[in-house]
Amino acid sequence: MAENVREVVLFKRYFDDFFDQQPRKVQEKLYWSIKVLRTVEKIPENHLKKLAGTDGLMEMRTQFGGNIYRVFCFFDEGKIVVLMNGFQKKTDKTPQNEIDRALRIREEYYAEKEKP
Repeated sequence: MAENVREVVLFKRYFDDFFDQQPRKVQEKLYWSIKVLRTVEKIPENHLKKLAGTDGLMEMRTQFGGNIYRVFCFFDEGKIVVLMNGFQKKTDKTPQNEIDRALRIREEYYAEKEKP
């Protein structure tokens, strides 16, 4: 098994809530995508892509059975913090409401991190 090159952190239950709603085969594919984030030094863009105009917000990209799943994340101190307000992508463009939600969750993450 490959050694981890970075840590993946789940913030609160955002990922779990999305994950729990998926069929088992999709869950297995999402786990595989997370393993790629953890173990691959240079992650290909088809697995992790920066979203333009979002100041570092990224999406983990998972495809299964003709369906496309996106999970938002960002780097913090060399770790990938997986926000995981994931969604099943049904159009070419990432829905703005999903991006806005991810940005709010990232703000919440940093606000909690700053608490003593």
